[in-house]
Amino acid sequence: MIDEAELRRFERLALPHLDAAYNLARWLTRNDDDAQDVAQEAMLRALRYFGAFRGDNVRPWLLQIVRNTCWDWLRENRPAEVTQLEDLDEGWAGRLEPSAPAADEPHVAAARRDERNGLNRALAALPVHYREVLVLRELEDLSYRQIAAITEVPVGTVMSRLARARSQLRQDLLREGRSPLRAVPRAANESAKP
Repeated sequence: MIDEAELRRFERLALPHLDAAYNLARWLTRNDDDAQDVAQEAMLRALRYFGAFRGDNVRPWLLQIVRNTCWDWLRENRPAEVTQLEDLDEGWAGRLEPSAPAADEPHVAAARRDERNGLNRALAALPVHYREVLVLRELEDLSYRQIAAITEVPVGTVMSRLARARSQLRQDLLREGRSPLRAVPRAANESAKP
């Protein structure tokens, strides 16, 4: 049982990362309802083992729990989607539509929504090993070392999967007739996280 002080510490350190936990679960399960279930289970696991957490940066620790909870959930609920290959070179055949983005200004939103939907479809179609490193790096802005710790693979494997994910994403977008991804410069005060 967790005491009151640990619960307050958990709320202060871990709960601010609930959106990141849901985001990772959403991209790995590719379903809003499943992601909510997985994120909730992961938060319960994190709370249960929070006494063993040491340090200040709870985000990578929490995302590792979310990732492991997702993999457990996928093995149980979608075993055909979980592959045991180290490097997946072929596209994943089971394509699901991601949720539609929220509405925006009507005259500008249509173009952005179409672009976002195409990118979401291409990202959702990536093999799960590629999708997870891409989401952790590009959407959650984690360093290669943090991603390696979360996914429990060497940094070189993270870099390789990330390069392949970007390449496959670029090819999928070109195949759809969309412009390829462009590098977006990081803010001047933000250093690149190798």
